Amino acid sequence: VQLQASGGGLVQAGGSLRLSCTAPGFSLDYYTIAWFRQAPGKEREGVSCISIIGDDTEYAASVKGRFTISRDNDKNTVYLDMNSLIPGDTAVYYCAKAAHSNCHFYRSRSGRADFGSWGQGTQVTVSS
Repeated sequence: VQLQASGGGLVQAGGSLRLSCTAPGFSLDYYTIAWFRQAPGKEREGVSCISIIGDDTEYAASVKGRFTISRDNDKNTVYLDMNSLIPGDTAVYYCAKAAHSNCHFYRSRSGRADFGSWGQGTQVTVSS
């Protein structure tokens, strides 16, 4: 299964976007979900993580206080609310899943390798 990320777009600095992650026909209920992003010429980096029941979250230092991750298991959707966007947030954003109950493994580089089911991602462009 490939996770589908959507909601990206072009926004001015200081603006907001809400990204959504879904998996039509596949339940995300039993997976920890993470958002990653990749800017041109840069390595993919972890942005945020949310556990199966949403009681454990993690944020990259660069987005903490500006981004909020949440999930609605009834809608089989994970969200990333992005506020106070800056040009440095420009990237393709992907969501991925891991068969873990919480974000413990996400917090290590080797653990983030457990995340998969990558889709095409959604482009976020922040203009100055």
